[in-house]
Amino acid sequence: MRVSITQLKEMKQRGEKIVVLTAYDYPTAQMVERAGVPVILVGDSLGNVVLGYESTLPVTMDEMLHHTKAVTRAVKNVLVVGDMPFMSYQVSADEALRNAARFMQEGGAQAVKLEGGAGMCGTVKRIVDAGIPVMGHIGLTPQSIYQLGGFKAQGKTVEAAKQLVADAKALEQAGAFAVVLETIPAELASFISKQISIPSIGIGAGAACDGQVQVVSDILGFFGDFMPKHARRYAHMADYICNAVAQYARDVTAGDFPAAKESIEMPPNVMQAVMEDPA
Repeated sequence: MRVSITQLKEMKQRGEKIVVLTAYDYPTAQMVERAGVPVILVGDSLGNVVLGYESTLPVTMDEMLHHTKAVTRAVKNVLVVGDMPFMSYQVSADEALRNAARFMQEGGAQAVKLEGGAGMCGTVKRIVDAGIPVMGHIGLTPQSIYQLGGFKAQGKTVEAAKQLVADAKALEQAGAFAVVLETIPAELASFISKQISIPSIGIGAGAACDGQVQVVSDILGFFGDFMPKHARRYAHMADYICNAVAQYARDVTAGDFPAAKESIEMPPNVMQAVMEDPA
């Protein structure tokens, strides 16, 4: 059976760490599920790592749904969370609900994620009351990157830290089933995790969170030397793929590909008949 939000809450209660990873396409989602990851986030980070945008801001609902559908077609047991893109939920709670419903009806997701703290709780409650699970996201919120002044750690002053604690509690009260804590001090993330009964999912927030989420492209090394501070590289796929493609190119250029085993044979009598009467 598919992983449920109830199971995630029970994992927190038992002290079991929750693994979350992004995926944006059919083959990657299949591999992530095969590896035993229980939660896939179809993140709006696809704007950066798949579509080549400079930020997540240009990502549209149609783009998010396109990739979410690819992921949900690939998996059977994973909980798939669709990331609500910029301006798909900020205008009004009603519009947010309509777009969240699209993730469920069109995208096949089982939950949605949106950024923002106490100020977004009315919207979170509206979506949750309609039966759609919501994952919150506070700390460094990439959709607000220009307001935050860049990709900077959050919660490093007394006032800011207290606000993040209040935001997490407010999201829990509004009905969120989990909350992402991004790029905040580890000590603060640990404190917040103990203050709420819902799972905290960290990214750049230390090891004391109830779970961790990372961008699949980062941990697999798709982009050469680039590596966010919060990520750890487990493979060097950029080098591996470039070497494989270069070998393919060399084989084609040298006439070594395709060989007989990659070619289709014609029955001799058929070819003879064609050669004798090509018309």
